[in-house]
Amino acid sequence: MLRTPPATWTIPTLETPRLRLRAHTLADFPTYCTLWADARVMQYIGGKPNTPEESWSRFLRNAGHWSLLGFGSWYIEEKSTGDFVGESGLFDYHRAIDPPLGDIPEIGWILSPAKHGHGYATEAVQAILAWATDLFISPEVACIIHPDNDASLRLAAKCGFTLSHPITYRESPALVLTRKLRD
Repeated sequence: MLRTPPATWTIPTLETPRLRLRAHTLADFPTYCTLWADARVMQYIGGKPNTPEESWSRFLRNAGHWSLLGFGSWYIEEKSTGDFVGESGLFDYHRAIDPPLGDIPEIGWILSPAKHGHGYATEAVQAILAWATDLFISPEVACIIHPDNDASLRLAAKCGFTLSHPITYRESPALVLTRKLRD
């Protein structure tokens, strides 16, 4: 999936004017667990809050992305305060969807409700897309969004994603949107 796999995997730190996107650490798990247990956060991502066990599996899965694939999720914090904002990253989940994404990486984002409405998700996604531009074999990236998630659909449009096709994923409707990484 990567154009040229690096000799060693290093999780880069990305910075924007207001944000730092960095590697997760074990010390981040309690905050991470709280985020994924929030019913408002999970409204369009499976519908039910994650248990600590489910959050731990997700946390480890994110670490596995980096160690095996050379890309994954970043912990997002405000540069000025160090406050937790959320997480965003690139993934290869091998989702059981038709048609499958294949070698197209998937981007996703999730923010703490207290940090909604500040443009942080747009800022983080744009930084990740800039980082990923020449990284993947695929010239495009996809995101999967519930059709009722207006905020994420607006964010995707701001970042240049367009509707590819509707799908059903885990018995729920979803939309696959794509964006060119390069021509």
